[in-house]
Amino acid sequence: MASIHPSAVIADGAQIGADCVIGPFCVIGKDVVLGDRVTLKSHVVVDGDTHIGDDTVVFPFAVIGEIPQDLKFDGERTRLRIGARNRIREHVTMNTGTANGGGETRVGDDGLFMAGCHIAHDAQIGDRVIVVNSSAVAGHCIIEDDVIIGGLCGVHQHVRIGQGAIIGAVTMVTKDVVPHGLVQGPRGVLDGLNLVGLKRKGVSRGDITALRAAFQMLKDGEGTFQDRANRLADESDSAYVQQMVAFILGDTDRNFLTPG
Repeated sequence: MASIHPSAVIADGAQIGADCVIGPFCVIGKDVVLGDRVTLKSHVVVDGDTHIGDDTVVFPFAVIGEIPQDLKFDGERTRLRIGARNRIREHVTMNTGTANGGGETRVGDDGLFMAGCHIAHDAQIGDRVIVVNSSAVAGHCIIEDDVIIGGLCGVHQHVRIGQGAIIGAVTMVTKDVVPHGLVQGPRGVLDGLNLVGLKRKGVSRGDITALRAAFQMLKDGEGTFQDRANRLADESDSAYVQQMVAFILGDTDRNFLTPG
């Protein structure tokens, strides 16, 4: 049975899962669906066509599911889908999608969204993503699984950040980031691999060695960045290198950060 503070305002039509906890002064819109055991600490606003997955905790003053910050938005029905076991800290904002961007903002499972960060319209956020304090992910971005975005970062619209990449604090990312890349500096330079993340994940020494060799080829090899990626596809049988190649050769609206 849900525990709902008497000061909370819940619109008719909202669906509240089993054993949810709705704290003081929360406001929940009519099209909201909360999974089981969701906790809204206090002063949380959840609106729009928004689903929040089981065991997610939302901290005070977060605003989840409000309309996009896009002047082209004209009131069309769009969605926000948030997975299970996320931790959404104070003052976080997550917006619904836009008709031109596919209509849906999506957040995966087991993420940590620290105080003051922003997830914009139509962004696609994977599992186990960490977005640190006061960072902003712009519209239409794709952030794959296990990415860490440091504090005070900005990610430009339509940018893709590949699985396992890490973005250092106070970095502006304007181009795609290859899987397992390490990006840092005020204007975002691809400065190596996220070796700490790879080791923590238990990636084999052979795969790490293959990724290092791949990075060196991408940095110093002949031809264009895509030419080098195509050669890697033929020369390496490492699944991690092949993942990187597939990412580089995939569809994108941005250029890539290349090794500095």
